[in-house]
Amino acid sequence: MELEARYEAIKSKVVKRKSEFDSFIKILESETSWLTSPASTRFHLNQEKGLLKHSVAVAENLLKFRDCLAPQISDESCVIVGLFHDVGKVGMPGKPLYIKNENEWEVKHRNIIYKVNRELTQMSLAARSLYLVAKYIPLSDAEAQAILYHDGQYTDDNKCVAHREEPLTLLAHWADYWTAHIYEEERALQ
Repeated sequence: MELEARYEAIKSKVVKRKSEFDSFIKILESETSWLTSPASTRFHLNQEKGLLKHSVAVAENLLKFRDCLAPQISDESCVIVGLFHDVGKVGMPGKPLYIKNENEWEVKHRNIIYKVNRELTQMSLAARSLYLVAKYIPLSDAEAQAILYHDGQYTDDNKCVAHREEPLTLLAHWADYWTAHIYEEERALQ
């Protein structure tokens, strides 16, 4: 299925907070680089639409993991967390985080296709993601934790929740990691 159809299918799972969700989506799609942003500057999905491709796949995988491990967690929570866990990578409305690298040598020899816009106020990607989502969509404590700490124990900032993660946080971490390191790297499964 094409990315756009998968994106629409994921969005259709939000029902209870549909009005707030739709308002946020409208802002993302019209005032940010959400539909075109890469997922990174030089590594995973550093291509146009890379962030959307990654985010849709994380939401899909989060739903699959949830089905097996924690069926009591709602579709809506999985979609909001999975789809928006990295939304901070868009920057802010009118101010993209990732911009095209004009240095041809870096693009050609180091594969640095995008660079970080230094004009934005600095904050971690997870904090920016939570900040953006929480401005528009009311979140449960578990959803907020899952967005803020979805990178798991791989980052120093996340040590404070180590071994106290909510199930949704663990599922989000696994879905993100699995998507980036198995699907996106096209690793063969044994």
